[in-house]
Amino acid sequence: MVTRRRVRALGALLALVAPVACGEGNRYAPPPPPEVTVGRPVRREVTTWSEFTGHTAAIESVEIRARVEGYLQSYHFAPGAYVDAGHLLFVIEPALYEARVAQARADVVGKQAALRAAEEQLAITRAIFERQAGSRTDLVQKTQARDLARANLMLAQANLDAAELDLSYTKIYAPFRGRIDRNLVDVGNLVGAGNATVLATMVRDDPIYVYFTASERDLLEYRELQRRNQAAAQAGENNAAYLALATDTGFPHEGVVDYASNRVDPNTGTIEARAVFPNSDHVIVPGLFARIRLPRTRENAVVVPEAAIGADQGGTYLLVVNEQNVVEQRRVAVGERVDGEQLIIREGIATDERIVVNGLQRARPGATVQPIEPPPGREPAAVPSDAPAPTAAAEPAAP
Repeated sequence: MVTRRRVRALGALLALVAPVACGEGNRYAPPPPPEVTVGRPVRREVTTWSEFTGHTAAIESVEIRARVEGYLQSYHFAPGAYVDAGHLLFVIEPALYEARVAQARADVVGKQAALRAAEEQLAITRAIFERQAGSRTDLVQKTQARDLARANLMLAQANLDAAELDLSYTKIYAPFRGRIDRNLVDVGNLVGAGNATVLATMVRDDPIYVYFTASERDLLEYRELQRRNQAAAQAGENNAAYLALATDTGFPHEGVVDYASNRVDPNTGTIEARAVFPNSDHVIVPGLFARIRLPRTRENAVVVPEAAIGADQGGTYLLVVNEQNVVEQRRVAVGERVDGEQLIIREGIATDERIVVNGLQRARPGATVQPIEPPPGREPAAVPSDAPAPTAAAEPAAP
């Protein structure tokens, strides 16, 4: 019995000692520092942009109207087609106006004959008066008759000109090369009775305008940039403009700003501006919704990827990895977005510092990390630009 008790006590003691001995050989090892991708801010020439919305408009637009009364005799175009300047479009029944021209021409011939007779009678009376064989009263009357005949001829000639002008209005020609709409009046209808009937409309869409508005704040800020010689286009220069339609990717159409209103609308607080774009393929038609992008400034600035920017109640910040690989939170002043995915940093960071660009959720201020820096030439901050390079520069009404 005693021996069994001793064995049991020894077994219990070994059971208590064994976990302690095993624990000394398996101490807790902390995990390695988390890996984060770092990059360096890049200082380079950047362009900041302003975007506006507007609508396209034809550079020339006209309503083809009937200027004389009559029945529409024919039209000579395909609806929706492009026609050249001087192309015959409509013919209004000309018979009545041809008769009026003939009548006016006959009246001119009669007035010319009356004038010749009056001049001959005046010449005879003057010759008799000079021989002192006639009275001065006869000479005055013949002179008056000659002047009256001359005035009647002038009136008849004016009536002939008006009749010929009315006759010319019976044939309507295209005022410029452009696209004509459908005929709004069918053949056989009476037109021009009481008003100038609209027969069709025409537009010229190459080049094409885009009208847009900018706020007075945008205008004043841009004028201040011009005053400090920081604007993309200085006063008196044409500012480049880039156009995007509803189905476009990016801003593929390039033009210039050619007009700005001379006042701000006090009702809306905006100013109207216009850009002009080439449209030789006639892809852009009047009345489309348009987005306009204008270069605002060109400057040498520090840029970082937008994904590296964090924000909290204190403002915006970057996570910086110092020489000891410890994460620091750095407050920065953020400027405009450039090239789609980058932001300008106005102050708070230097180009020789390392910033966390990937893995921000694993980088906490005060924690040690394992930074991974891409090889030279593949820095995350050097994101390719997706914006068209501005070229020329009209003084924009707004940035």
